[in-house]
Amino acid sequence: MHQSTSQPTAPALSAAPVPAPVLDAIAHPSTDSDWMATLLGSSRQFFAAIDPETMLIQFANPRLQQYLGLAEEPAGHVLAAGLRLDSVLGGGGRLLARLLRQQLLLRALVLDYGLAEDLVPPEEPATATLQGRSESCFCQFWLRANALAVRESPDTRDSEVWSRVQGYTKADVAVLMTDSEATKALARRIKLDQYHFQGLLLFEGMDVTTTETMRRITYRLIDRESVLRPEKFAQINQWMRSLFRATTSVILSAERGQAQLLVGSAGDEFNATSYPIQALQGSCFMKAAEANRVWNVTDLTQEGHTEGERQLLAVGVRSMLLIPLVVKSTEVGEISRQLVGLVGLASDRPQHFNHLDCRRAEALVVPFTVALRQAIQQRFTRFTNIHPSVEWRFLQEAERRSWGLPPEPIIFQNVYPLYGISDIRGSSEERNRVIQEDLVQQFQLGLAVVDAVCGCQETALGEQIRFDLLDYLQKLQEKVTVDSEVSAIRYLSDRLEIYFDYFAQCGEAARQAVQTYRDACDPEHGCVYVARARYDQMIHQINTELRDTWNRWQEQMQKITRHYCDIEATDGIDHMIYAGVSIDPSFSPFHLRSLRYEQLRAMCDCARTAFALQSSCSTKLQVAHLVLVQASTVDIFNDEKTEKLFDVKGSRDTRYEIVKKRIDKGLDTATKSRITQPGKLTLVYSTDEEFSEYQQYLRYLAREGWVESKVETGEVEPLQGVDGLRFARVAVLPDPARDLTLPPVAPETNP
Repeated sequence: MHQSTSQPTAPALSAAPVPAPVLDAIAHPSTDSDWMATLLGSSRQFFAAIDPETMLIQFANPRLQQYLGLAEEPAGHVLAAGLRLDSVLGGGGRLLARLLRQQLLLRALVLDYGLAEDLVPPEEPATATLQGRSESCFCQFWLRANALAVRESPDTRDSEVWSRVQGYTKADVAVLMTDSEATKALARRIKLDQYHFQGLLLFEGMDVTTTETMRRITYRLIDRESVLRPEKFAQINQWMRSLFRATTSVILSAERGQAQLLVGSAGDEFNATSYPIQALQGSCFMKAAEANRVWNVTDLTQEGHTEGERQLLAVGVRSMLLIPLVVKSTEVGEISRQLVGLVGLASDRPQHFNHLDCRRAEALVVPFTVALRQAIQQRFTRFTNIHPSVEWRFLQEAERRSWGLPPEPIIFQNVYPLYGISDIRGSSEERNRVIQEDLVQQFQLGLAVVDAVCGCQETALGEQIRFDLLDYLQKLQEKVTVDSEVSAIRYLSDRLEIYFDYFAQCGEAARQAVQTYRDACDPEHGCVYVARARYDQMIHQINTELRDTWNRWQEQMQKITRHYCDIEATDGIDHMIYAGVSIDPSFSPFHLRSLRYEQLRAMCDCARTAFALQSSCSTKLQVAHLVLVQASTVDIFNDEKTEKLFDVKGSRDTRYEIVKKRIDKGLDTATKSRITQPGKLTLVYSTDEEFSEYQQYLRYLAREGWVESKVETGEVEPLQGVDGLRFARVAVLPDPARDLTLPPVAPETNP
């Protein structure tokens, strides 16, 4: 901002105190000749004059005086009652009053620059609970400071705010006033103890309980957890009964020929009763549903006396206000509007609800519908990775349960499984090698520490520790077992590192050796983690590239037919596809075969991605690819007791799951070598019909230049519980558009 040529001094506004006629009108509202007194005396609003230093209420109009229970005080004059404004303003009234005073002071400072009144931001209203003698209400209020004088305390330095705005020009301040957030931030810096106030604040408020309650109900309903959290729904229920002066709440849910009626009074839990929908025909509930609008039941005794209505009469209900809830019902292939329930308020008096109540209830239809939809969405977010192809079924089930209906299993029948895996070959052996490399390095560093200590002083124990380290190091150089990664690090911690603080004091060489050891250890893992870090990064890169390649193909495959696809990444990636009429009603044999062929093309592209990584990263890690063929369908279902989204149903389908888990380790009966080979695509099948179909696909792949035309075939050694499997294998061709130099393929060894 531009610097001002003249530095203004701290402000000292000379405005007069609150005009005497105003105070007189507040104090003597019965003076008929004074129109202001008449207005203040008969107004339904709250007026008061407040001491800005103490927040004591000095004068109050009759409405506020009566509400606060100060009728015994002299008319208007309530100072003797010693009542502070912030003591009757709930919800942090003291803090609220403080913030308002800061804003008022900032306004006074700005006025010192001589800005036009219309450039100064108006006092913002605030809303808080106003606590009366026998009740409380939501009150929207203003604190008028037009007649308030502010001066800086002479025994303090300029405030932080004043020093900040000293260099502002009038134009700078005018710009500042247009930024409400900047103005509020500046106001929060004001130190109130550096200023004195003269005059009175005018408090002007109004009872906004109805509109504020409506606002709070609306915001609570659109909160994503509004109707799923019991305590939040209880708060909504309480506000609803208060707003409509109701004694009882009623909820009706309806689906598939059944209705559930829930009735609850203040402080009581809802009691549920189920009825056939037919039993409610002709009832006020059905009338509200058919009209699809808020329905005012003025006298329940005059209605049709269905079983549900008789239940309500028995608990004392005489009149009701019913709000029907209609949502989009999602079915396979179509979306329609459907009534799923009603929310009702009930009273023990006839003709209780009026036209204003109806209008307010109509305003709540949309928030309640939004709450219902969000409840439906929240119900299935407990599942991970809900695929769009099956989302509609989870949405449908969540909709049922959100109204308290018993759960139904989520099953997709007669779907075709398509399983494939791209496995990083030799990843376990490579990880053992890098573990060995890191451990050997760390033991050598530890040995250097002991050598340095023994060089500084004669120590028999040190020599024995050295011999132990040499023995352990020799074993690590020969072989690393499954538990070596943990046991070796624990050995160093228990047998060597506990002495480091002492070793560091034995001499400069020992101190440097200890420091070198500690610097070499990764702080996150607490050990040398260099070779393993490179390995982890390589595995992550391979998985990421394979996943990205598959996901690009998945976009095209979804265009063929809507299907479920789940991807998992460990040492490579595997995918599980389910497709069928129960997922996509338009599914046909052509879609199935198109999807199978596209799966093979995607697997070939994953193989080419692996080739590119081998060339660019010069890694010895290679990737083998396999597709499991099954012509028959399976049934899948969601088991809520497991973390998996889907499990297969029945013993016939379980066989497929067993093969999935073991087939990538399958052996060729003739050669005893693995059926999967790096850089090749292996198909595993059971029947001649399956091979005939996929033989055609292999011919297409060769025609497109994805694979070699030569097809290797053989039988798979029996797996535990599964035999009769065969395989076909082809070599995937590198992308001719890429100039790749692949490392030599390591010879296969039997597992």
